[in-house]
Amino acid sequence: MATGRGWILRQHSIGVSRPLSDAIPSPGVDSRSPFLVAPPGATAGVGGGSRGVLFERPKPRSPGAFLESHSFSAMSEYPAAMQLKKTHSRRMCTRSTSIKSNSAIDFDRMPSEILLKILSYLNAESLLCTGCVNKSFYHLSNDNTIWFKIYSKSFLPKRKKWRTESAQESAVSLNLPELQDRESGYWKKEYIMKKIAAGKADLIQLLKPINTRTGLPVKTKEAIKISGLKWMVILKDRNGKQHVLEQTDISYNETSVTVYWNYFKWPCLETLSVLQIFGVTPVLLSDSEVHPKNRPMQRSLISEYDLANLTENAKMIGCDALVELYSFDQGLLVGLWKKSEIAFVMACLHYHQLIERSTLGSATVRYAAAPDKAILDDIDPEYGMHGYQLHIDLHSRGNTYMCGTFRSLFCKKDYIRNGYLRFTVINYKKTAQHLPLVGNIGLSWMTGVFEGNVQNCFIMDVTLLDDSQKPYWCFSAPVNMVLSPKPSGLYQYLGPSYYLNYMDLTGKVHMELVWMEETNEYCIINLVLYLSTEKVNSWFGTNY
Repeated sequence: MATGRGWILRQHSIGVSRPLSDAIPSPGVDSRSPFLVAPPGATAGVGGGSRGVLFERPKPRSPGAFLESHSFSAMSEYPAAMQLKKTHSRRMCTRSTSIKSNSAIDFDRMPSEILLKILSYLNAESLLCTGCVNKSFYHLSNDNTIWFKIYSKSFLPKRKKWRTESAQESAVSLNLPELQDRESGYWKKEYIMKKIAAGKADLIQLLKPINTRTGLPVKTKEAIKISGLKWMVILKDRNGKQHVLEQTDISYNETSVTVYWNYFKWPCLETLSVLQIFGVTPVLLSDSEVHPKNRPMQRSLISEYDLANLTENAKMIGCDALVELYSFDQGLLVGLWKKSEIAFVMACLHYHQLIERSTLGSATVRYAAAPDKAILDDIDPEYGMHGYQLHIDLHSRGNTYMCGTFRSLFCKKDYIRNGYLRFTVINYKKTAQHLPLVGNIGLSWMTGVFEGNVQNCFIMDVTLLDDSQKPYWCFSAPVNMVLSPKPSGLYQYLGPSYYLNYMDLTGKVHMELVWMEETNEYCIINLVLYLSTEKVNSWFGTNY
């Protein structure tokens, strides 16, 4: 018995280790014979004698299993038990791999009826994302039956809302002329267009209440959050490559919003040519709290800047031990490391027509507001020179240094010089009008690693209303105070004096300040606005 078992193990190891060619029977041997050669000491016979032992040939296995057991001739160097164990484990791995591969779903072979049934459970945003997978899914996601059902739920007439759900489902039938007579994707377009129009109408209704002090919508901050409005920066290099950067932080103020882009790594400044700021909003406004990560968005170009020779084209307004601040027009501020590489980007956006500028433009064209028609007045000889109202706010990242409203500003014809109308807001001779600045003046900045504060810099928001309380001149921009070479002419203030200047196409702002050592604070002793006569004449239809 022991001899027979040892012979069986040896024969099995020889059969496993021999090459595949040895397994093919020779022409003289009948491969269909169910018997093998008998072991030593055994007599093979037919009919089964007392010493005759018959050995049945193993049943044929599949080709994969056969190749698997005969593919490694080096297995003969190992003991038979180890070979059996390795062969068994390899068979189990092959079996588990085949099970995993069979569990994958092949959508290309799935019938379109089943795919349409699956897509019918998705909402509008998920359907739009599904259409971006490939051409097949694009056509499936345009199915009129699915979109007509979504359209009916959102814009069903009020007289039909009392009907039961089963009646609504029965209305969505392939026999409806709305589905048969329309091209593919018709109800998708109708739903998107109507949804966008409804979202814009809601925002317009939300922005109707006006603040009497600022002349701006009261709920601009709420409108920004409800619309899902965000801002992004796109940097273009000289080779045409784009770097898309989403906003990292935002600060809401009374009449403006400050958006920050703080990243640890930026593209090399020498390779960049253009910087663009876009307003980004979702195509569809949804009440759902969970939104797809890559849901469809639309861009609206707000401003564009040339980064070539940045240090020469922009104005440096301040610096500290780490960064230098460069100011562009329309409220853009770029912070550069001492090695002339970008540290951060900051944009100051005034609330006046901010929603329109961020949503109604396109990816290449900015939003253009309709020109205001001049209302002529032949009775008032000084029409357009009085009745102005100014609201000014000085702040930096949540810290307000001064906020005030000044009414009944006027200009005499004798004050029209060099193409500007002069409006005195704070007179340096009237001490009662002087205003102090609260807190430590400085512009806060932050990157992915460092943060700091540049002294004598802040953000100035100016909102000037005309005599009909309409916004006439609005801007938000970073500014700096410059040490004046001449001391103050007022005996009340013995500290150093500073001045601040801002200028754009509409007008100029001139401010004078004095450092009060007794109270350790700055005080505004003079504030003057200069309005361009060209802008005044086009606004009021005058000829100054």
